[in-house]
Amino acid sequence: MRVVVAGATGVIGRRVVPILLGAGNRVTALVRPQSERGANVPSGCDVVVASLFEEAPLAKAIVGHEAVINLATHVPKSALGIMFRSAWRENDRIRTEGARNVAEAAAKVGAEILVQESFAYAYPDMGAEWIDEAVVLRPAAYCRSILNAEASARAFARGSTRTIILRFAAFYGSDASQTRTMVDGVRKGLAMLPGRRSSFISSISHDDAAAAVVAALDAPSGAYNVSDNRPVTHEEFIGVLADALDVSHPRFLPPWTAALMGSAGRTLSRSIKLRNDKLKAATVWKPRSPSIKEGLPAAITASAR
Repeated sequence: MRVVVAGATGVIGRRVVPILLGAGNRVTALVRPQSERGANVPSGCDVVVASLFEEAPLAKAIVGHEAVINLATHVPKSALGIMFRSAWRENDRIRTEGARNVAEAAAKVGAEILVQESFAYAYPDMGAEWIDEAVVLRPAAYCRSILNAEASARAFARGSTRTIILRFAAFYGSDASQTRTMVDGVRKGLAMLPGRRSSFISSISHDDAAAAVVAALDAPSGAYNVSDNRPVTHEEFIGVLADALDVSHPRFLPPWTAALMGSAGRTLSRSIKLRNDKLKAATVWKPRSPSIKEGLPAAITASAR
């Protein structure tokens, strides 16, 4: 299969490309103009420079590919940056104008499959209740553009074409900025995870997320949660992190402080207990790290190398 990947140099994309190549696919990495990250694309992968915001070059880049994988995002790097709505403008543009252009270009040139990234923390806080794909999304202001991205992707599916929307849980990994922020906080005696200790966090390792993207190429049209098998409470999550670092368990900030972090803080304080049964039933995918209790210590060890 010929597959084009937008966001191929991101933390998930650069893991997806080698898996696709290893399975015998011909892969094209879609790299934005002026990007210096094209060098990160693995050998054996074609590279095309095109902007998600320029329709004609984008369509030209996609033509001849059966599948289009859109993993493009622009997430603020710093923990402080996520608090400000202005820091998310480029991400919003990617998930509105960019996602629309990708879907329309894919349809125009005759692609058969579109995989679109999404975010599971757009679900509402449901306490200790399990969340499946039938639950209606209620994203906060900073990630409301998720709805635009999903709508554009759904519009692609007509007749025999398929749209697969992947609602990713919270990422962790050796090169995850979120993981590094939490590690730094725990070493300083502070749990950098807003909300109640009893709230649930659903996680997925970068490697398992990438494997899910590739497996999803065989899935029927629809939205799928991508998470590990066993969500844990915030207290358990931070405890696993502290034990992996061999430091004392840190203190949590009062739950009300989440509001001081803007809509991003209020989102991250939500209790999200995801089911991943639908994706596992539709594909061969299963997370290699069934929970952060197995996966997070290995990620911490790898990041320290």
